[in-house]
Amino acid sequence: MTLEPPSPASMRRDYTAREALLEPAMAADWTTQFAAWFIEASGFGLPEPNAMIVASATPSGHPSARTVLLKEYDARGFVFFTNYESRKGAELAANPHASLVFPWFPMQRQVIVLGTVERVTRAETEAYFASRPRGSQLGAWASPQSTVVPDREAVDAGLEAVRERFGDGPVPPPPHWGGLRVLPETVEFWQGRSNRLHDRLRYRRTGDDLWVLERLAP
Repeated sequence: MTLEPPSPASMRRDYTAREALLEPAMAADWTTQFAAWFIEASGFGLPEPNAMIVASATPSGHPSARTVLLKEYDARGFVFFTNYESRKGAELAANPHASLVFPWFPMQRQVIVLGTVERVTRAETEAYFASRPRGSQLGAWASPQSTVVPDREAVDAGLEAVRERFGDGPVPPPPHWGGLRVLPETVEFWQGRSNRLHDRLRYRRTGDDLWVLERLAP
């Protein structure tokens, strides 16, 4: 028997789990507010609370998006690591603007970031790379990320070649691999509310270390 897929148009869920998100309850800065929500997300049972969607675009405006893992955040911004020669690496080098989305849907929350992108220092990349499992270190060397490969066997053969190359010795980070930091210009805290009248409070940069908190219409 062939099952009919459900109609997306008929899928509805009213967001009633949370009280209003009001300005007086927000932290003085986005970093403190994000830390508070991230602590809650980490204890909520989400499979990977540090998973975030990264959207980039070519200089001509063709967008692309994918999910990566946040590895660090502070007042400077949000850091993730990637192959600089991958699609996102190339796009962010040519057009250093990105959007991030933390899709914490079971919590009826999202965090949405817009900002510019810069590379982290090589020392930061080396420190993080040294903390990775050896298999992930080897994988960074083995995969020509985002390029067309003939089959899975080619991927496995690449990993085996890297294993032979490094043997039991240390694995340094590849020269084409490293961290990217998204320096936020806006950080929006989205919380679901009934009747699609969601709460959207956004920190927006107005100057060096100057931010304003504003409410967006749902």
